[in-house]
Amino acid sequence: MSPARGRAAAAAMAGALRRSGRSAAPPRGRSRKRASPRGGAPAAAPAPPPARHLFSDPAEVEALRRNLLAWYDRCKRDLPWRALAASEPDADRRGYAVWVSEIMLQQTQVATVIDYYTRWMQKWPTLQALAQASLEEVNELWAGLGYYSRGKRLQEAARKVVSELAGRMPRTAEELQKLLPGVGRYTAGAIASISYGQATGVVDGNVIRVLCRLRCIGADSSSPAVIDRLWDMANVLVDRSRPGDFNQALMELGATVCVPKSPLCGECPVKQHCQAWRRVEKELAFASQKLFGKAPPVPDVEDCVGDCPLCPPATEPWDSSLGVTNFPRKAAKKPPRAMRTATCVLERRGCHGAPEYLIVQRPSSGLLAGLWEFPSVPLAQDLQEEKEREELADHLQTWMGQPMAAKGLQFIGEVIHIFSHIHQTYVVYSLHLDGDVILDPALSPSRWVTEHEFHASAVSTAMKKVLKAHEKQRRKESSPAKGSKRKRGAKAPGAGSPCPGTQLSLRAFLRAPTAP
Repeated sequence: MSPARGRAAAAAMAGALRRSGRSAAPPRGRSRKRASPRGGAPAAAPAPPPARHLFSDPAEVEALRRNLLAWYDRCKRDLPWRALAASEPDADRRGYAVWVSEIMLQQTQVATVIDYYTRWMQKWPTLQALAQASLEEVNELWAGLGYYSRGKRLQEAARKVVSELAGRMPRTAEELQKLLPGVGRYTAGAIASISYGQATGVVDGNVIRVLCRLRCIGADSSSPAVIDRLWDMANVLVDRSRPGDFNQALMELGATVCVPKSPLCGECPVKQHCQAWRRVEKELAFASQKLFGKAPPVPDVEDCVGDCPLCPPATEPWDSSLGVTNFPRKAAKKPPRAMRTATCVLERRGCHGAPEYLIVQRPSSGLLAGLWEFPSVPLAQDLQEEKEREELADHLQTWMGQPMAAKGLQFIGEVIHIFSHIHQTYVVYSLHLDGDVILDPALSPSRWVTEHEFHASAVSTAMKKVLKAHEKQRRKESSPAKGSKRKRGAKAPGAGSPCPGTQLSLRAFLRAPTAP
């Protein structure tokens, strides 16, 4: 290692330690000590964490960079956004290409993103092209990728770059985060380092896992105090000559080797720098010596003394059976809240005999904003089936402006879809219409679509599940030999009509309920 690079690494670490010492927050439930009421001097600022939790040796930092980058050059995955970032000469296009990939990859697996990314860049290869697109077009392409507000925010920011920044992407992480809506610290760091060579670190879920294992950080990795420390570490470690490649290598390591469960420690290029791996090796050696009857020494396991802000809490000691997966540790997630929604697949025969379905557009804000869905209404928990039908019929009545008979709705089944914070159950009904319906134009936008048009529209994965359940039920009914089993009640909807088991017509459905 050259003296200059060694001095630079040492200076960067010293700066990180100084920042950490000043900004360290007290542990939850405790307050900073105040000056003594008798006039004593105020308590000293919290000391930085012990060296075992940091990268304080410039020689080790240099070796880690070298080993990680050599591994990345040999083993990195061939991904379309990496190819664009490496080959695109135009700086603004290069930044845009990385930006799109980073937004899509948030909370989404690489394998899922590849196809979406390829289609996106083919349709909107530049910021200017995206700025001219409609939100409907953006939602249609984004449909199925989840977290739909990401696409909307990406387009809003692209329009700002074009209209306010003359189409020029900001070049530093600080400017990217300040000027572009929806761009946070991680995304700004990724764009700046990969596209523009700024020597700034990044911290995402993969990096958190790698750093926590490298330095045995067992405190809650989602806490602001720990996240600040991890950002300090990432900024110390990032290679000054290849910052983009180094950041991608660190994320690649977490995605392919240092995975949450069953990590491939034997294949890790930086295991010799990993405190968690060292501890596992020492424990294995200790157990081996004990097995063969040798008088083993006490395991040489480094533990912090006192109240270390980065060590696991005393109530959660090291579990030998977990090995390196003792790290990282997170606070328990809140369970998703349960929601129920009644939804109706309204079907009619189109002009060519193919079925058409009514879809309506959701509000422009909130969950699944601006997407299309079958007419739906939220339900209170623990409603009886009869009451669910009535609420859905009332909802449909507001659309059609005519009395609805709840018994005309055919129960299809329940479809469950898990959002990040919601456990959603769709109670699915259907109704076949044998005539046209005049919908209230004052309500949300609506349209009739074929099955092909439905899948090409901006509909959520949940609605695709609903249509799939409807089609499955229709296939069962068209096969007399198999019959149709129903979960709710022994009497099939439509019983008493000339063709038991078939759906009621529009005329029968709109008929006012008769008195018992």
